[in-house]
Amino acid sequence: VYISNAELYRVIEAFYPETVTPHLRRLAAKQAGIPPHEVWGSRDGVAAFKRIKRRSLFIGMSDGSRIDIMRRANSGRITQEQVVPMMNIGTEKWLDLAKKIKEADAGDEQFEHVYLIDDFTASGTTFIRFKDGEWKGKLQKFNDMLIGARKAVEEQGKTFPIVENYALHIHHYVSTTQAHEALLQRTKLANLEWADRTFGSIDVTQGTLLPASLKLNLGADDAVIALCEKYYNHDLYLRLVEHAGEAEQADLKMGYADCALPLILEHNTPNNSIPLLWAETTNENGHAMQPLFRRRDRHG
Repeated sequence: VYISNAELYRVIEAFYPETVTPHLRRLAAKQAGIPPHEVWGSRDGVAAFKRIKRRSLFIGMSDGSRIDIMRRANSGRITQEQVVPMMNIGTEKWLDLAKKIKEADAGDEQFEHVYLIDDFTASGTTFIRFKDGEWKGKLQKFNDMLIGARKAVEEQGKTFPIVENYALHIHHYVSTTQAHEALLQRTKLANLEWADRTFGSIDVTQGTLLPASLKLNLGADDAVIALCEKYYNHDLYLRLVEHAGEAEQADLKMGYADCALPLILEHNTPNNSIPLLWAETTNENGHAMQPLFRRRDRHG
């Protein structure tokens, strides 16, 4: 399965009108005391929608989030000040966000909804996991960053631009069924047991949900699985042992978290895809592997 640049762009462009707008419209309808389908025909409904929209912040979790494309596709719907391209946000940027939301409307001081956006998830493990008695992953890093940023801003006598117990929305442009189910389970647990979480509620959405049948399975895909076994080189695992260890794997024959995906994204090859497609090794500890689709590796 190959997801092209044009296909990914379409999913990015559809994020706001197909995911954000329906959700905000439901919230606006509840505030106005009317059914969702009556929001656009109601002055109170439209006012409530605009108010909730202004109080929504969109943050890219990586360069794969293509947040610039999302912003341009929704010019006139959301402002530049509501969009942050990367998760690493300094104190000055937080102060600027607080200033800009007040300038947009004197009645607005803080964001109530935070959307964390990324391109792809295959297992959900990189985003959130509970291991060795603590929460780990991108969400934990964001949560810790927010705690530190709030402290730094408030020490200056300023109001932090995100409310306490904000509504958190996790969105991936493309997700496997395995990842979607894992994220639902882990975020539900986090909402109940994560003691120092900064969010009050959490939901999980995606632009495209890949079917569970995409994963290679014994019986249906024996020939391909046999090739993965035959041409595997354990150097791959040794190079990525720390990363693979987070998914409690002993090898990477079927890719990270044993996702066994026959999947290529236009801008990169996920390590959750079968290594037969992307791995590159010497001939030590096994067969020398050459990539059909080269992977830009962040883990080693």
